[in-house]
Amino acid sequence: MNRYLIFALILLISPNGKAMIVDNLENPDAREWAYFTDTVMGGVSTGQLQYLDKDGKKFYRMTGMVSTENNGGFIQFATRIKDITDDYDGIKIRVRGNNENYQIHLRTRYTPAPWQYYSAEFAVENNWKEIVLPFSEFKKSNFYQTKAFSPSSLRSIGIVAVGKDFEAEIDLSRIELY
Repeated sequence: MNRYLIFALILLISPNGKAMIVDNLENPDAREWAYFTDTVMGGVSTGQLQYLDKDGKKFYRMTGMVSTENNGGFIQFATRIKDITDDYDGIKIRVRGNNENYQIHLRTRYTPAPWQYYSAEFAVENNWKEIVLPFSEFKKSNFYQTKAFSPSSLRSIGIVAVGKDFEAEIDLSRIELY
């Protein structure tokens, strides 16, 4: 499986000129998300990513079993992003799920290794809710990362179920930079 897929992304600027919609699922042909698990490094987690349109609502659903066996422990879906300026303060998502904690992983041009990223954790509930994650709350994954995070270096955004044995189910209907 080639996890270095090429992604297309349509960027829409809001009227105030600051918010940037990464994906609001209005144009299904423009969405390009890659799903992968810890099997890329020998883990045994399993799952899937679906695009759903139910009761007039469009969303992505990631489900699966996260297993820490064999040094694993994640499933995720991610999209490439480019040409971002430093004018953004964070990420806003609209999500629901199975009352578990998930993470957003940000990869930059300065995090080339798979274990390098900036992460922030959030909890989902059964009902849709908006979560605001300022970039200042994102933490480095390890001490090898010497560069501070800056939005202009952003290259991908991932929604991740990680770190413990559990059944994952998370729905995403919107993601934007603010």
